[in-house]
Amino acid sequence: MKVLYFAWVRQKTGRAHEEVEPPAELETVADLIDWLKGRGEEYSYAFEDTRAIRAAVDRTHAPLDASIRGAREVAFFPPVTGG
Repeated sequence: MKVLYFAWVRQKTGRAHEEVEPPAELETVADLIDWLKGRGEEYSYAFEDTRAIRAAVDRTHAPLDASIRGAREVAFFPPVTGG
């Protein structure tokens, strides 16, 4: 699965994207976040406030309880405001 990080999520993780193989038992975006947090301090820091994280699964905006089963790509980014 490709994981993409945008804006300050990218800054905090120190990477723009990566290929990961999460455990098969992960079901949701929230499960993926919890698993990523366990991969190091930079992930714990980036995902410390999940209320400030938005996600897209295969390029479609998705809530944290959305399924990641069969997903090829998950992106994380902060809330976006327009002006």
